[in-house]
Amino acid sequence: MGLIMGIREELNMLAQDAGIVFMEPQKGYLDPALSRNFAMAMDAQPALVTASNSGVPAWLANYFDPKLIEVLVSPMKATEILGEVKKGDWVTDTTTFMMVESTGQVSSYGDYSNNGSAGANVNFPTRQSYHYQVVTQWGEQELERAALAKIDYASRVNIASVLTLNKFQNKSYFYGIDGLKNYGLLNDPSLPASITADDAWDATTTDGGKIYESIRKLFLQLQTQSNGLIETTEAMTLAMSPTAEVALNKTNTYNVNVHDQLKKNFPNMKIVTAPEYSTDAGEFVQLIVDNYEGQQTAECAFTEKMRAHPVKIELSSFTQKKTQGTWGTIIYRPFFIASMIAS
Repeated sequence: MGLIMGIREELNMLAQDAGIVFMEPQKGYLDPALSRNFAMAMDAQPALVTASNSGVPAWLANYFDPKLIEVLVSPMKATEILGEVKKGDWVTDTTTFMMVESTGQVSSYGDYSNNGSAGANVNFPTRQSYHYQVVTQWGEQELERAALAKIDYASRVNIASVLTLNKFQNKSYFYGIDGLKNYGLLNDPSLPASITADDAWDATTTDGGKIYESIRKLFLQLQTQSNGLIETTEAMTLAMSPTAEVALNKTNTYNVNVHDQLKKNFPNMKIVTAPEYSTDAGEFVQLIVDNYEGQQTAECAFTEKMRAHPVKIELSSFTQKKTQGTWGTIIYRPFFIASMIAS
């Protein structure tokens, strides 16, 4: 009994001094004197010390998608139109081509006549190369910060360098390099003058029959330029912009679209689109004979592709240079390329 009283006194002291009140089942407070003292055990602050909040940090409710979404660039189609070939290397400044033309004349026969002759005339046209570079850099801290987002930054920088070089290479194939004997498929000075379509290639109003007739007119121009060498069965490439290509879906009065007419009448013609054919002068279209008697009409040419120089290690960073070289587009037989302004 004395032990119980001692415990009760201890509990009462805790209640008075610390505000800790113990209840006995079915009996309420241990000390009747405290049974009406509701201030005990109610010592929590009535006002908040911290800022009022009913949520969690926003980043806790954020889903971080680990997939990298690439920003797209316009397609590079020059090599699809003409093909690509390597000539020389990165120390080659000029390239020389040999063009030979047969010459001759006949004369009336005579037993003692020495008239009449045959010969060959050779030209040596040249082209100049252009070499260019891009430099990639990445730092140690930069790599680790990117790694927090699961990004291999060094690889991404190298991917960007390859894309930058190839975009320029593609552009050189279409336009060449200003100030050098380095020309492109669209601006080589040896190309014959362009003709104009009789009807604009309007994808909404122009009849499909008129669009087909303009392509047929372009083929006739090609025959005229080549002095009748080309037939409708030749392997040819019809190059145009994606915008102009939509017009080929137009149908004529017999509900036959231009695509079907081309397949029937020019069975070995392929169609390739490139954004560069949308020009300030209008929609540009070229009809190109791929090759004749084994000789390519034109080729995209380079000296060096993706020459990666050594990685230079700095104090806490890395640097690397990459180089490429271009000849532009080399057109061997310009008369096998007919051009037209379609709109």
